[in-house]
Amino acid sequence: MNDTPRLRFAPSPTGYLHVGGARTALFNWLYAKKTGGKFLLRIEDTDRERSTPEHTRVILDGLTWLGLDWDEEVVFQGARVERHREMADRLLAAGRAYLEEGAVRFRMPAGEIGWTDFVHGPIAFQGEDIKDWIILRSDRTPTYNFSVVVDDIDMRVTHVMRGDDHIANTPKQIALYHALGVPLPAFGHVPMIHGMDGKKLSKRHGATAVGDYQQLGILPEAMRNFLALLGWSPGDDRELYFEANELIDAFSLEKVQVKAAIFDVKKLEWMNGQYLFRASPERLLPIVEQMLLEKHGLEPSTYDRERLLNAIHLAKERSRTTLEVARQVAVRLDGKPVQLDQEATRQVAKDPVGFRDALAAAEQHLGAVPDDEWKAPRLETDLRGLAESLGVGAGKIFQPIRIALTGTTASEPVHELLQTVGKAGTLLRIRAALARKEDGAQN
Repeated sequence: MNDTPRLRFAPSPTGYLHVGGARTALFNWLYAKKTGGKFLLRIEDTDRERSTPEHTRVILDGLTWLGLDWDEEVVFQGARVERHREMADRLLAAGRAYLEEGAVRFRMPAGEIGWTDFVHGPIAFQGEDIKDWIILRSDRTPTYNFSVVVDDIDMRVTHVMRGDDHIANTPKQIALYHALGVPLPAFGHVPMIHGMDGKKLSKRHGATAVGDYQQLGILPEAMRNFLALLGWSPGDDRELYFEANELIDAFSLEKVQVKAAIFDVKKLEWMNGQYLFRASPERLLPIVEQMLLEKHGLEPSTYDRERLLNAIHLAKERSRTTLEVARQVAVRLDGKPVQLDQEATRQVAKDPVGFRDALAAAEQHLGAVPDDEWKAPRLETDLRGLAESLGVGAGKIFQPIRIALTGTTASEPVHELLQTVGKAGTLLRIRAALARKEDGAQN
């Protein structure tokens, strides 16, 4: 075999890029980069009815989004059927396979078929326990286990790293390598990914496609960091802020774990929130702009860029996804009245008269601030002076304004919020809150 490590990821384009497949691709990519090897991509599109160019594109886009690049041209298995037939006929001629009702069936050898798995250690099967199996169907199309071996041989793959649900396929494939007189690659089977209930990750656990998490507001660097820790550990307590080159440096096959990994969506969102906190507003701007347009009907180009960046800066510190960032930015920019969430509604209902009185005073006071002086420091000074003149704590003025402007009970400092929302939007929302009739706010 070639001394330079050559690893491959071989998805079937019959669906989207599943998080389990993405994790397998990442491990292969990391090891190839760590060893100066090659990361190869093969699209196993032999299921002609279910394989589509759209699914292929989604897989390629998902890998690119995660930052995984591949070496050499993408191999399409469906274009290699003649090669598969040629190799099957060679086995037939050598007596290692035989015809049965038009199909070519591989003759399994007796005795032990074993290998040292670079994740699980020694694994062995008995050849006589595995019945002879079809490598070429009666219509001359290859089966999975056969085409995989032929393709891996021709692509000079040195390491086969895949999910441990493939362990039962490996003795069949090893027997084929021996029959074809080709040295074995190293085999390693990484742990499956389970949901929080301990069962194999599936749609019942929620989103399972990488593209879904992209749409749900997860950053690619956070997703890559999270996937890397599903079944692998750097050997210390570090969990966060791995740059791609740091993951490459830290990765080793010895640290791939045997036990199943648990996909914890809450942990992914927490991790994403940490990345959001560290991200610059400029990094998030194009993502948020697209979400403002697609999900909130706002045209980003109509807003001053610095105002957008400031809104993102303030929103990202209290968000776990870019969806939340975009929603908070939209609330601060669109100038429309807001709906109160459950906690805000509860706070208003506790003291509806105090809420209205504070807002009425704030409306009158803020309405007198000149447009060109609508700046956070001036607004904070004015509102604290208002609270002092009314003989109440500043929070009694700030919190009703926060609720009126955002519909929530938590935000950035109110004077910064006011500057971001702007004078016109502020007064519109305060007046809308004063006109509200629910929750006893006018009683």
